[in-house]
Amino acid sequence: MERDLDDGTTDFATASNAADLQREADWWRGCVLYQIYPRSFQDSNGDGIGDLPGITRRLSHVASLGVDAIWISPFMPSPMKDFGYDISNYRDVDTIFGTLADFDALVAEAHRLGLKVIIDQVLSHTSDKHPWFEESRQSRDNPRADWYVWADPKEDGTPPNNWLSVFSGPAWRWSSRRRQYYFHNFLIEQPDLNFHNPDVREALLGEMRFWLQRGVDGFRLDTANFYFHDAELRDNPPLPEAMRSEIYTSRADAYNFQHHVFDRNRPDNLQFLRQMRALLDEFGAVAVGEIGERTTGIELMGEYSSGGDKLHMCYAFEFLSGAIPEPETIRRVIERFDAAGPDGWACWAFSNHDVVRHGTRWTEGPGRPDDVLRLAAGILMTLRGSVCLYQGEELGLTETDIPREKMVDPSGIALWPDVRTRDGCRTPMVWTKDNRNGGFSDGEAWLPVPAEHLPRAVAELEDDPASLMNFYRRLIALRKRTPALTKGSLRFLEAAPGILAMLREEGSEAVLCVFNLGEHPATFPLPEDMTARPLGEGLFSGRIEGDLIALGAHDGFIAAVGPRGTKTSGG
Repeated sequence: MERDLDDGTTDFATASNAADLQREADWWRGCVLYQIYPRSFQDSNGDGIGDLPGITRRLSHVASLGVDAIWISPFMPSPMKDFGYDISNYRDVDTIFGTLADFDALVAEAHRLGLKVIIDQVLSHTSDKHPWFEESRQSRDNPRADWYVWADPKEDGTPPNNWLSVFSGPAWRWSSRRRQYYFHNFLIEQPDLNFHNPDVREALLGEMRFWLQRGVDGFRLDTANFYFHDAELRDNPPLPEAMRSEIYTSRADAYNFQHHVFDRNRPDNLQFLRQMRALLDEFGAVAVGEIGERTTGIELMGEYSSGGDKLHMCYAFEFLSGAIPEPETIRRVIERFDAAGPDGWACWAFSNHDVVRHGTRWTEGPGRPDDVLRLAAGILMTLRGSVCLYQGEELGLTETDIPREKMVDPSGIALWPDVRTRDGCRTPMVWTKDNRNGGFSDGEAWLPVPAEHLPRAVAELEDDPASLMNFYRRLIALRKRTPALTKGSLRFLEAAPGILAMLREEGSEAVLCVFNLGEHPATFPLPEDMTARPLGEGLFSGRIEGDLIALGAHDGFIAAVGPRGTKTSGG
């Protein structure tokens, strides 16, 4: 049955409540998410921009991979200064993407195919065209005057403190009408909401409720650690030398030379996350939080996802930059998270819409690209936590070099040529190789489709059993039928340099996962008390040779294991 709501919309969630109650409550624990960037997935009307009907048309491909859910990046009304991350209306669909009816059809088709639907929710800020901000900027005494972060200038007219914008320059913008500055962590067109105001928090939870009532299964929370600011507006201190790293300080602007203890990562965040969790629990919905923090991000992941009363899972940027990591690096990150949140849950990813694709980062050195990408997938799918795949990852898509005249990313344009634009990871998905847009659009695509992507189109890989895409299908299927890989504990085993060895255990089931991240063949001694039977036909070429596991360069080995003298189960 369906229930009419007070605002004239329909509660589509009620109709499926009975069925939902029968589903496993913690489906998200160990799930595989598939991120869809709607502008670049599939265009259905020839305007060169992907849309919701296009996503619906291609959902069968996503379902065929065996993933559990889709995460759709923002599609709500927006001036598109930051391509949807500057929202001007939380309760509608931007006309370039379609209508609310199109969204409802997408949800219905996803659910028919067994896919959950998670949508981006941008709560830390709005567009400066949002009616809330239009009202707030009018005066200091209107009903929403305190809905955004406003502050008086210093005596000399300069901004109230030293906070910087992620997108370069000061994080304060002068308003001549109010004769005050407003705070923006990102673009000047993205003013930050004032979470110290309870009316703001309640309003945002109301916007989330709107989508929950339409049947969404959860939210990906943009910059979940940016919600609160220091009410006293204290200056950020310099980043301590001990916390600096090449990754953190290599940007061309000054942002990462501050220790961001007052403009984000505030302890006030925790109580709001508890309020949010209470709302999510009403609907059996989940939330995965993006932690935009490169020094203490892992610790925040643990804090935000622990206790069962805040976020279900979080991700940070530890694996979203750089080339093939050393096994010790992977181990250090996982162990940091386990220490920070023993009962928390992570969502790991190697690529997304904000970073250089790992199809380029991991394959710029020696080795065959597809071997390296299989290695990456094997590691990702066997870590403890949930997994997020970015569209095209299953095809092995690489980063695109976008010429300056075709750039549209505001951050990339502001920091060009010293920082790589995000446009390169946002180019359209390729479905066929027989036209210049790869089957994405009949019109002029909003970003160019690189010729080198066309041979990796979905149609080209579909019928090749050895293709990377079919490798992903087999690997995801193995993960889903193996509880130790989805929800089990993780224990690292000692191994030679370049070898990552992990034991995943759940109940009586144990799975050994060994990966050679090096450029030369290597071996791993099978522990003396262990027998092993390989799992996952057609995945890796690693094999048992006596008491050793022999691995090729960029190779792996996954096996059900048990004590010597026993038979191992699994398949």
